[in-house]
Amino acid sequence: MDTRPPLPPFSRETAIQKIRLAEDGWNSRDPARIVLAYSPDTVWRNRAEFPRGRAEAQALLERKWARELDYRLIKELWAFEGHRIAVRFVYEWHDDAGNWFRSHGNENWEFDDQGLMTHRHASINDRPIKAEDRKFHWPLGRRPDDHPGLTELGL
Repeated sequence: MDTRPPLPPFSRETAIQKIRLAEDGWNSRDPARIVLAYSPDTVWRNRAEFPRGRAEAQALLERKWARELDYRLIKELWAFEGHRIAVRFVYEWHDDAGNWFRSHGNENWEFDDQGLMTHRHASINDRPIKAEDRKFHWPLGRRPDDHPGLTELGL
C-alpha cells in the first residue's frame, strides 16, 4: 500500500509539513498527480460538489482549473489532532474575462494510517479584487520559501 509521509498522528511540525506538501501539489495544478495524495475512496465536500473517489476528485480539479486561471494558493495550519488537520487558505485567480478574485477558505482533513487523505471538507468564499490589489505574484507553480504566508500578508 502507498504511503504519503508525514504520517499521523501529527505533531505541529509534521502537520505544517503535510500542509506545505498539499499547497505545493495544488499549486502544480496537476489533477492526476494531486489525487494520489488522497485515498482511493476519498470523500470531499467542495463548495456545492461532493465527489467520492479519486476519479471524481480529479474531474472536479480539472473543471476548477479550466475556469480559475493563473491560480496561486497559500495554506496555513489552523489546528491539528491525531489524524486530523484544520487548514485555512487563500488563493488568487482570474476568470477568462480577466476578472481577478481572492478566494478565502477553511478545510478539515482526515488521514488514514498511510498518510492518504480520506476526507476533505472545504468551505470557500470568493471576493472580487482589482489586479493591482493582488498579493500573490510568484511565477506559477510552487510558492517560493521566502514568500510571506497568510499571517504575514494580513490575510
